[in-house]
Amino acid sequence: MSDEDQLKALRKRIDSLDEKILELISERAQCAQTVAHVKQKSLPEGSKPIFYRPEREAWVLKHIMELNKGPLDNEEMARLFREIMSACLALEEPLRVAYLGPEGTFTQAAAIKHFGHSVISVPMAAIDEIFREVAAGAVQFGVVPVENSTEGAINHTLDSFLEHDMVICGEVELRIHHHLLIGENTKTDKISRVYSHAQSLAQCRKWLDAHYPNVERVAVASNAEAAKRVKGEWNSAAIAGDMACELYGLTRIADKIEDRPDNSTRFLIIGSQMVPPTGDDKTSVIVSMRNKPGALHHLLQPFHNNGIDLSRIETRPSRSGKWTYVFFIDFFGHQHDPLIKDALEQINEESVALKVLGSYPKAVL
Repeated sequence: MSDEDQLKALRKRIDSLDEKILELISERAQCAQTVAHVKQKSLPEGSKPIFYRPEREAWVLKHIMELNKGPLDNEEMARLFREIMSACLALEEPLRVAYLGPEGTFTQAAAIKHFGHSVISVPMAAIDEIFREVAAGAVQFGVVPVENSTEGAINHTLDSFLEHDMVICGEVELRIHHHLLIGENTKTDKISRVYSHAQSLAQCRKWLDAHYPNVERVAVASNAEAAKRVKGEWNSAAIAGDMACELYGLTRIADKIEDRPDNSTRFLIIGSQMVPPTGDDKTSVIVSMRNKPGALHHLLQPFHNNGIDLSRIETRPSRSGKWTYVFFIDFFGHQHDPLIKDALEQINEESVALKVLGSYPKAVL
């Protein structure tokens, strides 16, 4: 068989497989519609069914990755199935998800990574607004940044958890790659100003010191805002990611300029529904302790005694008094696990206040 005949045979095989894939995706979508009908029929009149189940979504993706034999890697395969699930869910009920805008931010990228492109994404001007929109029921979920591997905790998000009663339903980890971007009118030899979010400027500080030591660094509300500003100026550049670059039609003049190649940001999914255990969960709590010697030791001792692995602990000033603090703690496991229930009961006895923010599936990717 000649190379040309072999290619024709392979293309015919691919066409046949595409037809089967199309048929199976359509069948899955029909199943999703039936699921919606069954849920609505089984509820009392006037009740609203829950279509999006974080624990179910996490299980499906993990199951697909376990079954995956390549040649596509797990991340790519999970991304494909995420989009299929997103489109099928939209047939049941299109989700409205608030994120820190404007369009083109890393928070929007995190929302799409977690929910897929078929959700209705709603940009918000501030983190606190995301919490308010979720609390008001204007959107089902919100996506907020909580910590960066280079710069640490996002204090606005932590403070918003003190002010609002929200449930954490999930988490997303996003690799953050920063690029130096210019507009079509930018004169590259005349760049005197670089726009970006304050955290992004900090994450690229060494690179800027080495390549643009005398350029003014201007912090703006978001990287997307930086990209928008550059479009109308001839002497400025922006630090932003792929989404902002594509959305605002900019050109990269330097790729991946972050100082640390493993630079990542963790985002939380906030909503109102509690998430059942999946067997691979995390829990987040806020604890306020009495201001006395050994308070931190008493707080951590139940975790140690029960063999609970802490993944993060942060301290923020309390709103209740001067020089008093609250602790934000993330740990592995679900609040319904017996050992964790025991630890939380002990902490509740020792603390001024204990607030469980939620138990949720660990980030799949």
